[in-house]
Amino acid sequence: MKILAVSGSLRPDSFNSALLREAARVAPAGVEVELWEGLGELPVYDQDLDGGDAPESVRRLRDAWGSADAILFATPEYNGSVPGGLKNAVDWASRPKGDGALQNKTVAVVGASMGQFGALWAQQDLRRILGIAGARVVGEGLPVSRAHEGFDEAAIEGVRNVLESLVQAADPLDVAV
Repeated sequence: MKILAVSGSLRPDSFNSALLREAARVAPAGVEVELWEGLGELPVYDQDLDGGDAPESVRRLRDAWGSADAILFATPEYNGSVPGGLKNAVDWASRPKGDGALQNKTVAVVGASMGQFGALWAQQDLRRILGIAGARVVGEGLPVSRAHEGFDEAAIEGVRNVLESLVQAADPLDVAV
């Protein structure tokens, strides 16, 4: 099983990207977690650019997200919500409406921040946005607070549990966790 890991941060050393690398490290046997890094390459969504000749970065996003068995999103929180670049990627992946890369895709959402709430508001918003975009959002999420202090065992166990739930929901018959 292939799970695509999508960080809502453009920074290579972001806490959310680090959380996704932890997910790859603790993935169950038979599960590959691949970090997708095309967020910064996408143009702002423009319906006039969308169609048979969409930009190459958009085609790569749609191919990668569409071919994954499931997607694990990790979002930081900017001004109390989802970063614009991540929302933009979801907008591209949700098109064409009813047949986009997110349609019926099993996804889960986690988040890390330096504050005490672990990007909780951004996670709630992203779960809603993904559901409206056609994805099957599973699990409760995982707020990881004070990420600048490192990930403790509870955070690592939490990401393991989210990942196992995502695997089970994506393909309950083929993968034993």
